[in-house]
Amino acid sequence: VRLHSHDVRYGSGSGQQSVTGVSAADDGNSYWRVRGRTAAVCERGTPVRCGQAIRLTHLGTGRNLHSHRFASPLSGNQEVSAFGEAGEGDYLDDWTVGCSGTYWARDGEGRFQHTSTDVFLSVTGEQYGRPIHGQKEVHGMAASSQNNYWKVMEGIFMQPSEVFKAEQYHAEL
Repeated sequence: VRLHSHDVRYGSGSGQQSVTGVSAADDGNSYWRVRGRTAAVCERGTPVRCGQAIRLTHLGTGRNLHSHRFASPLSGNQEVSAFGEAGEGDYLDDWTVGCSGTYWARDGEGRFQHTSTDVFLSVTGEQYGRPIHGQKEVHGMAASSQNNYWKVMEGIFMQPSEVFKAEQYHAEL
């Protein structure tokens, strides 16, 4: 399942832009930009450390992956939505990357834990009817499980910055 969003609002809860899970690999509404946490700068090409807080900004709408203490519409877990304008939102857009090793590897699995409420970004299988028929509910779950592992599938990957390369490959004489 791919993390997905589009300019469709939840009919209940917060009324913010919905975030769902879809199976289709060719849907442009499943692209997200990795950015630094709120009020932080993250230079392009800088590797993301495991345990680092980030924001995920939806490319199509410019809204950030967001969560807050509203019940999700289908499962009753914590709602996950998309919030903000042009990539600017608030501190509830920050997620901590959970992965093994030092850096988040593009071919490895990881978890995203909401920095303010501690829930894990999850998808369990509940499906919506109209207007987003067949899309799965994405929500926040209090406990870690097999339902909250995510993997980068496709996108544009930046080469590590020159500073990072020098730090990694510097050899003393």
